[in-house]
Amino acid sequence: MGLGRFGGQVADSLLQLGHEVLGVDESAHLVQQWSDKLTHVVQADATDEDALLQVGIKEFSRAVVGIGSDIEASVLTVLTLSELGIREIWAKAVSAKHGRILRSVGAHHVIYPEATMGERVAHLIASRMLDFIEFDDGFAIAKTRAPRQAAGRTLADLALRTKHGITVVGVKTSGTDFQYAAPETVIPEHAELVVAGRTELVQRFAATT
Repeated sequence: MGLGRFGGQVADSLLQLGHEVLGVDESAHLVQQWSDKLTHVVQADATDEDALLQVGIKEFSRAVVGIGSDIEASVLTVLTLSELGIREIWAKAVSAKHGRILRSVGAHHVIYPEATMGERVAHLIASRMLDFIEFDDGFAIAKTRAPRQAAGRTLADLALRTKHGITVVGVKTSGTDFQYAAPETVIPEHAELVVAGRTELVQRFAATT
């Protein structure tokens, strides 16, 4: 529901993953833009229960509401989908209050794409991490360069879990496949590590690389 930047990207990614996707938007321009890409695309008001029934919304078990700028339309769309019995509703929110309202009218999952991406970029700017994902419970996974002194040594020898409190999940060097980490894994020169642990410990370890 909503084929703007966020909704369109979600729809396209789901299609690439092999799912059938129905795109709904009031904009004739966006419907035309996506008509040759998605499984089905219709121009309709996503807050209109009759319109959604006509396009076969009940044949779908999951719905994504990508409407963000029009908060009233976003909330009414989630409410309509909920009343139609859609099993799983994902909805984009632009603020914490918007998110609370979406949950109260039936959204099962609320996404804050701008806030999430902004926080992620801030972590990357303020650290030496190459990529970073943080979970709600203060746990993080990051991609970082291996410490210079690690080259040629095994993970068992480095004892990073004991010294830094993080777990190395995998090792990657340019031009090679990802390698799951084991105690006997030898760290090549210029390697990148995928590490996991408490957010503050991951950040502290990245600062040593």
